[in-house]
Amino acid sequence: MLLRNPTLLRLFIAQALFWSCAMIGITLTSLVGLQLAPLNGLATLPLALLVLGYLLATQPLSAFMQRRGRRAGLLLGAGAGVLGGLLSTLGVWLADFWLFCLGALPIGVYQASAMYYRFAALEAVDDAHKGRAAAWVIGGGLCAALLAPTLTLWARDALERPFVGAYLLVALLATLAIALLAGLRQGALPPPASRGLAAMRGLLARPIVRSAMLITAIGNGLMVLVMNATPLAMSFCGLPLEAGAEVIRWHMVGMFLPAFVAGPLVDRLGCKRVALLGIVLLTASAAIALSGELQGHFLVSSLLLGMGWNLMLVAGTTLLGQGHSADERGQAQGLMELGNGSVAAAASFASGALISGLGWSPVNLAMLGLLAVALLALVGGARRTEEAASS
Repeated sequence: MLLRNPTLLRLFIAQALFWSCAMIGITLTSLVGLQLAPLNGLATLPLALLVLGYLLATQPLSAFMQRRGRRAGLLLGAGAGVLGGLLSTLGVWLADFWLFCLGALPIGVYQASAMYYRFAALEAVDDAHKGRAAAWVIGGGLCAALLAPTLTLWARDALERPFVGAYLLVALLATLAIALLAGLRQGALPPPASRGLAAMRGLLARPIVRSAMLITAIGNGLMVLVMNATPLAMSFCGLPLEAGAEVIRWHMVGMFLPAFVAGPLVDRLGCKRVALLGIVLLTASAAIALSGELQGHFLVSSLLLGMGWNLMLVAGTTLLGQGHSADERGQAQGLMELGNGSVAAAASFASGALISGLGWSPVNLAMLGLLAVALLALVGGARRTEEAASS
């Protein structure tokens, strides 16, 4: 399916390029922030600003693509990635924490555009294969999981000043993404859509849309909360950077390897059952993290964290596609990404304070509490959907 469809193939490779950039950031940014920040509690501020840039860009990008097409919006996002990589490079070179933070904002715009790759995949296939298409494109990150840790460690010391080469590599990879995405077919533009609060309220009134947003927002928020805290937690436990890079590698494998089975599972079992399986995996991740602080505990916990995120993202994305019409596409997708970004921003700001002030265990205990809320909401949402369908 991937090789037969050139649009899916380009999106798959573009996903690999973006997540290579993201993995460099996940592995290094909080550590660079810890070195440059005036206070330890500000170490994850660059990651939080990255999420803020993502949050601020989601709705405008979605509206822009509704008017101008996918290709234009995705190219705009990759261009922001180049700018952010160069600003971050300069910030590290000058040892300027606030310039380094500024570079995170356009990288967040790049992330926002990359989150629409999976929606573009839905539009490239028929209804019977939408789950597989979204999963395949998300699975492009597996290439990053296998290659990016080695690239990160090499780029960290590639130039005279440590870490400068890593952020220069981010700019280079985003440039490659521009060249790749420029070859996407434009496709037919969707019909003009009504916008504003009334259209948003209409979408949120549908149980299927609310359930889809809930599934992805909670999965994404918990993944960001724990993932951002993991390198700092390992550093506080005296584990070396190489150990952290290996843990992040397996986290990324967990994030993307399940995509190759998540799509068929969604198409056959349904979105909500797959989301429920994701909740179970995230619960197991928190339980293992609470059981110890050796490298093995971090590795297995991070692997399960990524797997749970993947299942919830694929399930929620496919479910959203069942709840809106073509003219509502931009509004619905932008609304989902706004929810994802809001929760992720809160998680990013909270992670630095939690890990620095309270420690690793409270982060995972908070994860268990939110998963309980997600489970109750998912069960209640399924019941309301069935009642609406029967009436």
